[in-house]
Amino acid sequence: MKTAVVILNWNGRQLLEQFLPSILNFTPENVDVYVADNASTDESITFIKDNYPTVNIVINKENGGYAKGYNDALKHINADIYCLINSDIEVTENWILPVVNLFKKEKDTAIIQPKILDFKDKTKFEYAGAGGGFIDFFGYPYCRGRVFNSLETDNNQFNLTSEIFWASGACFFIRSTVFHQLGGFDEDYFAHQEEIDLCWRAQNEGFVVKYVGTSTVYHVGGATLQESNPRKTFLNFRNSLLNIVKNVPGKNLFLVIFVRLVLDGVAGLKFALELRPVHTWSVLKAHISFYKNLNKFIKKRKQIQRKSNYSIHTSVVWQHFVLQRRKFNNLK
Repeated sequence: MKTAVVILNWNGRQLLEQFLPSILNFTPENVDVYVADNASTDESITFIKDNYPTVNIVINKENGGYAKGYNDALKHINADIYCLINSDIEVTENWILPVVNLFKKEKDTAIIQPKILDFKDKTKFEYAGAGGGFIDFFGYPYCRGRVFNSLETDNNQFNLTSEIFWASGACFFIRSTVFHQLGGFDEDYFAHQEEIDLCWRAQNEGFVVKYVGTSTVYHVGGATLQESNPRKTFLNFRNSLLNIVKNVPGKNLFLVIFVRLVLDGVAGLKFALELRPVHTWSVLKAHISFYKNLNKFIKKRKQIQRKSNYSIHTSVVWQHFVLQRRKFNNLK
């Protein structure tokens, strides 16, 4: 199966200098490596051309974020499997083969995520994906090895291959046919949670999302948008609401949206009490943007709701904050 590793870059020359060597060292020679550049204004492209002439370059006309950036770039890349990988990831030996072998063996498996550990503390799971993603009844994403901000130590508890609900965009393998069949990422998201939406839509079409624990990568996290950045808060809160409108079945929709809006208000109040008013304002702006996009996303949901895959009953908020269950295996 022809595989292409595609690194999305925006003004990331230092990250490319630090992490491109591991990708080239541990990627088989028959796998093409691309850098998809989102109209960088730094010396990223010059650096690649001067130092890594074997790396292919696709230059996008604008910085359309993660979603549009990959949609634009992948139109120009011919492969059976796309590996979409952040520029702040260090890969390890034999990170690709277990994933490709699973694609060969399981025709319905369309999306795969490896184990994602923290580059800054390699004994811990990393926030953006950890041991594979799940979602609760109210649309809150969480992971094996990471529930909200509680991160577990990797004790090989999530080494087995298993089915998950969503794969992290930090290192995201997908069959090219499925990516294009689904129309790629929803560009209205710009960045954050567009991979959850794509995984949700893939499952609605009967495809399977999996996690392969025998492939490991290390993620810095927050290299493009740090956790403290209000823009990140805005995108996460808004896009999570858009995911609900687009994907949650009608019988649950109004309840889920109402509860989420209330809980978002609580989160905004918490930010204010923590003397982080700029994040409170980000939550408010997220709600304003959500209402502005509501009609557009209602139209989108009409196109996919006939197949919606959603049979989840747990509330991770209740279990984590009220019942104090910090680890994935303690959730019920």
